[in-house]
Amino acid sequence: MQRFHLVRFVSTRIPNHRHPPDDLTPRPSGSDPQALHMPRASQSRKEIQKPRNTIPMIRPFQRLLTTMASSSVPVSATAAAAKSFKALHVPGKPLLLANVYDATSARIVASLPQCVALATASFALAKVRGTEDAALTLEEQLPVLAEIARVAAQAGKPLTVDLQDGYGDGLEAAVEAMVGLGVVGINLEDSDRRDGTVMEEGVAVERVRRAVGAAAKAGVPEFVVNARSDTYLKGGTLDEAIRRGRLYLDAGATSIYILGGGPKRDDVKKMVDALGGMVNLGLRLPKPGVESLTTADLTELGVARVSVGPQLYFAAVEALKSAAATVFGENT
Repeated sequence: MQRFHLVRFVSTRIPNHRHPPDDLTPRPSGSDPQALHMPRASQSRKEIQKPRNTIPMIRPFQRLLTTMASSSVPVSATAAAAKSFKALHVPGKPLLLANVYDATSARIVASLPQCVALATASFALAKVRGTEDAALTLEEQLPVLAEIARVAAQAGKPLTVDLQDGYGDGLEAAVEAMVGLGVVGINLEDSDRRDGTVMEEGVAVERVRRAVGAAAKAGVPEFVVNARSDTYLKGGTLDEAIRRGRLYLDAGATSIYILGGGPKRDDVKKMVDALGGMVNLGLRLPKPGVESLTTADLTELGVARVSVGPQLYFAAVEALKSAAATVFGENT
């Protein structure tokens, strides 16, 4: 069943999003392009006709699907891992996440004894892919996510994925694909990544409900949605961001991520009190001369989850630049 869903998802166009160019890899003479993604060798041609409004799958992506399908995690295992992952969201005893962006960073973070789960950051992943967060498509994310998911499985760590804005009408299919990879949760933003505007409230609330429902339908009822409320980041009030956060919790989100404003101690306290502690806060890595809340501070304030977004990527970039400068005779 999981194999069928994954193939169906990729062969269907996600509306209004850019698709990567076709690949020029030679195909064996006389091969049937449809046969490369047949769920079963015995299927008739009629059964595998592409639905309307689709584009041909690129062959590298077909190979990725074959790998994903052959190593897909049993849904019962994903459901159990999601339930355990959700239980880690405890106000005052927060889940700590050092967000990764490729298989190497995932392997390094997973090796640390303090790491109990892995999380991705789409901004950093986009940079590694040579693009920007706003332009990153799910098709471009999936090959990297499949590699990170394999690392997570090998390390025995649950994986939550930054799913950006959910890709419009492709939200259910995207969540279904995540479940197929063994992913136990997602970040879901309420601003449109293409133009940066905050979504209409009713649409945003329904998207949280749709994501939770799609995961439950796929066999993972305890799937964790960390819903991002962006009105404060976009110039609105903290009260408005909190009000939206309550609606997202009512729609099935596990935790609320409010960006903007610092964070300042008083703001964090206000979020925690209003949202029952089910708050994800972004931790700022220490910088000389810059005061910021620490993990201990956020724990004391009662948040349930702490993440760092793309900051590990930025730290790695600076370390690489410094080492390269040494090679070129600088920093000596």
